Amino acid sequence: MKSLFIRIISVFAGLLLSACTMGPDFQSPDLKIKTPEAFQNSPDGTLSGFQELENWWQIFDDPEIDQIVKNVIQNNLDIQIAAARVLEIQSIFKQVRADQYPTLGLSVEAGRRSYSAFNPLTGDVGSKISDSYNLSLPASYEVDLWGRLSRSTEAAKAELFSAEENRRTVVQTIIAEAVNLYLNIESLERQIQVNHKSVDAFRQSLEVVEGRYRRGLTTILDVRQASRILAQAESQLPAFTAALGLQSHALAILQGQYPKNKPPRDQDLDYFRLPPEVPPGLPSDLIARRPDIAAAEASLHSACAQIGVAKASRFPQIKLTGTFGYASDELNSLFNPESELWSIAAGGMQSVFNAGKLAANQRAAQARYEQTLTAYSKTVLQAFGEVEGALLNRKELIDRRSRLLKYRDEAAATLDVANDRYGRGLVDYLTVLDSQQVRVDAELQLIAVEYELLSNHVSLCRALGGGWDLKMTEG
Repeated sequence: MKSLFIRIISVFAGLLLSACTMGPDFQSPDLKIKTPEAFQNSPDGTLSGFQELENWWQIFDDPEIDQIVKNVIQNNLDIQIAAARVLEIQSIFKQVRADQYPTLGLSVEAGRRSYSAFNPLTGDVGSKISDSYNLSLPASYEVDLWGRLSRSTEAAKAELFSAEENRRTVVQTIIAEAVNLYLNIESLERQIQVNHKSVDAFRQSLEVVEGRYRRGLTTILDVRQASRILAQAESQLPAFTAALGLQSHALAILQGQYPKNKPPRDQDLDYFRLPPEVPPGLPSDLIARRPDIAAAEASLHSACAQIGVAKASRFPQIKLTGTFGYASDELNSLFNPESELWSIAAGGMQSVFNAGKLAANQRAAQARYEQTLTAYSKTVLQAFGEVEGALLNRKELIDRRSRLLKYRDEAAATLDVANDRYGRGLVDYLTVLDSQQVRVDAELQLIAVEYELLSNHVSLCRALGGGWDLKMTEG
């Protein structure tokens, strides 16, 4: 028995030493895309610099934004789904990895049977009862001679890393969306304030025109025109209020709260402070900072390992089985040396004919790898596009804001001239109304472009892989 055991162990060791791993080893892909040394729209003087963007929203210096982000990280349902997905993939990884280890079981059996027995001396047939007791430890182990199990574990581990990076992507995206919603809510509140001011101004203008009409100084047409522009301004308020409510609902949902309407708050109209420039660093560094790119690369790693799994599946599977235990017909003698039993065996299984199924499975795995590689390249390109777009947008929005400031000032000066000339009877009231509308339009456009500038800062920080303090997600 001892010599047999030694021979089996020697064969087993030889199999392990001769084992090989099928399929290609994963290497980070070399993009077939020519990338510049620096972002085309980088601010001057920031070609190689990069600013750490942990807790980037604190640049707004708004305690309410800080609290919103904290609520989102703790209560957002999409983030919770992503976290649960990570736990699921962790369990799957442990299941797959367990296949590389031996399995050991415990079998306990006790039985009693009755059978007929012939007595040759007396010629009688009688019944007998016998007991049986069995205690054994069955074990099995698959020899990973071709690396099928190790490649499966490698693929599962890569999928786990991808799930973790996808969770980070979800957190980044939800934080950016929440901050954008808050900034949009403030913008809508300012637009509502401008609307209220314009309605008050148009109402006062109507009263002035009506007074002049009663004194015979103007025509009914001026009254109708003043009444029309007042009605037009009043009709805009429900749209602003509805938009404010919908944005408030969306922000509440992101925080895991019931969606509720909130009345508009008074906002400082002289509020705008241009966010500082964010050095974007080098395009080559962006790949290492973006979690969605890391997730895409991990998925590519998994697809590469699956090629090895498919290839190794075409070779024989070798399995070792063994049992050690005791069997006896009397319970008190179950563990006696003469009741000992054992068995050990090795077997292999190889598909002889499968109509090309296994070969097709390998080709399918290779095709999935090519698809995943293309998806990875697309993710990287989109990341570059988001950064370039945000950098370009910042430049153009700053220029547009400066032009709108001039537009607003010219509109205000034009309105003053129009009011003066109308008071002296040199122009009709339509000129005043047009000047009032232009002034309101300039203020609303300025508020909108200032929101776009703040929102663009949020987009740029997210595009550059801006993160958060990991302590905020603990517990």
